[in-house]
Amino acid sequence: MLSLLKRTSLSCLLAVGIGASSYVQAENAICYNCPTEWADWGTQLRAIKKATGITIPADNKNSGQSLAQLVAEKAKPVADITYLGVSFAIQAQKEDVVSPYQPSVWNEIPEGLKDPAGNWFSIHSGTMGFMVNVDALDGKPVPQSWADLLKPEYKGLIGYLDPTSSFVGYVAAVAANNALGGSLDDFSPAFEYFSKLQSNDPIVPKQTSYARVLSGEIAILLDYDFNAYRAKYKDHANVEFVIPQEGTIAVPYVMSLVKGAPNEENAKKALEFVLSDEGQAIWARAYLRPVRAAAMPEDIKAQFLPDSEYERAHAIDYTKMAEVQRGFSDQYLKEVK
Repeated sequence: MLSLLKRTSLSCLLAVGIGASSYVQAENAICYNCPTEWADWGTQLRAIKKATGITIPADNKNSGQSLAQLVAEKAKPVADITYLGVSFAIQAQKEDVVSPYQPSVWNEIPEGLKDPAGNWFSIHSGTMGFMVNVDALDGKPVPQSWADLLKPEYKGLIGYLDPTSSFVGYVAAVAANNALGGSLDDFSPAFEYFSKLQSNDPIVPKQTSYARVLSGEIAILLDYDFNAYRAKYKDHANVEFVIPQEGTIAVPYVMSLVKGAPNEENAKKALEFVLSDEGQAIWARAYLRPVRAAAMPEDIKAQFLPDSEYERAHAIDYTKMAEVQRGFSDQYLKEVK
């Protein structure tokens, strides 16, 4: 009887001109770069499903891979929304693969953390530093500076994501460059630093490596504060987060509505949810700084390093950071051996 009802319902939909694909996809949306282990997207996706009924499969692309896929599919988009590092989002806007959308809390998103038209907007931010598995150091001191990582005692213990592919890797390079006297017009300090770092045999994956730090395969990962806090407080690992003495940068992560999204209305509902009080609290409890500051619970803020430590984390010109990224990548491949 149930099967007959389902067939009858589908027949009715087809009779009024609604295709079978629309029937199947009605409560779905596709997000590029929403990996379960990164930034606790797993909890966020489950919450979206519970609150809206919309199913969004996890997706393990990084920012660079997501942008490349969006461009490749421009004539016939597959994704509905995408989550990107801000420089990739600015590139996506230039490639005309995202569409303006201003969510209901638009006025609560600070200027500078959103495209004026709504092509992208921040949902949270992270601070770059060292995620350190203390046990995997085997008694060696926890490094406190960019300079420390060049010491021979850390050979084989350091990891960072590929800065020519992953936004996290690019952020690490920009952070080191700025801390060591460079600028977005001059990446020579970064090229020199990462060339020297090669003597310590770093591990350079293209994808998020959270699990590899917890297992001890990578003892020191150039990564965000939120991953380190998650490891320490949720996975109860002996992990510390270090903001290097020379300084670092903080960057927003953003979302966009994909231009020509096949499931646009579902996509908008998902974007509304991640900016809602509930969605922002999920980011906060994943140790991300929510873009709506009022959503940061006091008990979570107390688990972060003191504000005095975060004074060494600086904002930067994110638009210019995006503009120079491609040139940086090309030069990095030539300079860093």
